Amino acid sequence: MLSVHSFLPVCVLVLLALHFWPVFPQEPTASSPPQWAADKVGDISWTLGLQLYRALRTDGVQNPLFSPLLLASSLGAMGGGAGKATARQFQEVLNASALPLRGQWEALSKMLKSAHGANGTAFILRSSSAVFTKQAQVLDTQFLKELQTQLLLEHVALGPGDSQADLDALLTWAKGGIGSAKVEPLIGEIEVKSGALVLTNALHFRGLWDRGFEDDNEDTRTFLGTKYTKVPMIHRAGVYRHYEDIANMVQILELGLWGGKASLVLLLPFHVEPLNRLDRILNLKLLGGWLKQMTNESMSVSLPRTTLTSTLDLQKHLSALGLKDAWDKEVADFSGVTGLAAGQEKLHLGGVLHWASLELSPEGGGETGDENVGKPKLFYADHSFIILVKDTETGALLLVGALDQAQGPALHDEL
Repeated sequence: MLSVHSFLPVCVLVLLALHFWPVFPQEPTASSPPQWAADKVGDISWTLGLQLYRALRTDGVQNPLFSPLLLASSLGAMGGGAGKATARQFQEVLNASALPLRGQWEALSKMLKSAHGANGTAFILRSSSAVFTKQAQVLDTQFLKELQTQLLLEHVALGPGDSQADLDALLTWAKGGIGSAKVEPLIGEIEVKSGALVLTNALHFRGLWDRGFEDDNEDTRTFLGTKYTKVPMIHRAGVYRHYEDIANMVQILELGLWGGKASLVLLLPFHVEPLNRLDRILNLKLLGGWLKQMTNESMSVSLPRTTLTSTLDLQKHLSALGLKDAWDKEVADFSGVTGLAAGQEKLHLGGVLHWASLELSPEGGGETGDENVGKPKLFYADHSFIILVKDTETGALLLVGALDQAQGPALHDEL
């Protein structure tokens, strides 16, 4: 541990706080080095995001994509209505066990509203979050009002139909939330029994670059993913924050979005390979080190013009992170959510479902065309890479995912 004998007492307190609460980068201005969010809760979305990403990859999930911010807000909402061991498990999954509930909700609410406030400037965003129950279930009205006001979580009552009717209703809701007539189907059956709480998030994201990319639909290349596909590429040269980790053979590139309110961070292996190796080493400490070491460099950037979509049932993966009691109606404690009606089934989590899509497109909010960059370094993303989207005002992690294979006509060669 570092010696602090030469520091003033107030500095000691600051260092101790930082030791227990890792902080995350915000978008720098052109004249300043990378800054780190100082809010204690700034790491809730990052901790949950990277831990859940690792759990999904360990389970072999391909092309995963989800919003740690939306998910953290929904889990935080249910944790606020839980008691005893159930509440502790929600807090531990969110890495928020030392935070008072009110402070946690206020911080998550601030991050959600910041993301929605940037909609139409830095990016185009459609998102919805809900908790589904069977129609007969009565929940505490004041609790539901707070969820809607602070965490943008609505309550939706399902009709008395069977599992297929429940699934149809959930898919219809997801299509409305994403704003698309097509969503990836759920794997397996969904049956919302009496007493079950089903958390749902749906999000569609399209970033608007600070400067647009060149778009040539004729420039079709082979994307060398887990399956080889033909995809159009978009290109531009400019000055971007960049870092190369030679030891781990990975490039890190940050692409600012219009207005400076958000950015995309891409993690691209040096060579064509599946992402298994990078997935195994990725953690908060390593990622934080990469982001702090990034510097402005002249870059020639090429990206696939594609859309990454994902539909996830997260029960198995959240259970692996320690959220165990909430699924079992015999031990789950949601006493703060239950309404006053007599004879109701005991509440428990019946599912956590997540729909997300992200477009990589050429559109920007400002100028188009290349900058005068001299001799740029090459960032040619024609093979699998990891994507993160961060809100630069609050430090929240909006999205995390991986492009294992891009949409397009398939070739026969595979890794």
